[in-house]
Amino acid sequence: MRSPYMYILVMAVVTYLIRVLPLTLIRKEIKNKFVKSFLYYVPYATLAAMTFPAILSATDYMLSSLIGFIVALVLAIKNKSLLTVAACGCIAVFVVELFIR
Repeated sequence: MRSPYMYILVMAVVTYLIRVLPLTLIRKEIKNKFVKSFLYYVPYATLAAMTFPAILSATDYMLSSLIGFIVALVLAIKNKSLLTVAACGCIAVFVVELFIR
């Protein structure tokens, strides 16, 4: 039986290295426009990749999840506040599930 502390230690070292290596290996300013724009959008792409599957599997019916997502997406594109987008998305899911059941 392996110790859970060993797993925690390995995870801590890997996480630390992922964060420290770019700081130690890349010391000068990045001037390449492609690399700069790529690094700018990485957090948004990662967040979307983690959030989208969770949205579709959050309810029992994919239709209600999809409609809630579309409502939230349209409101976000129209630059509504985060609270408005989240609330309207949740309300849309609730209303759709009332009619599905």
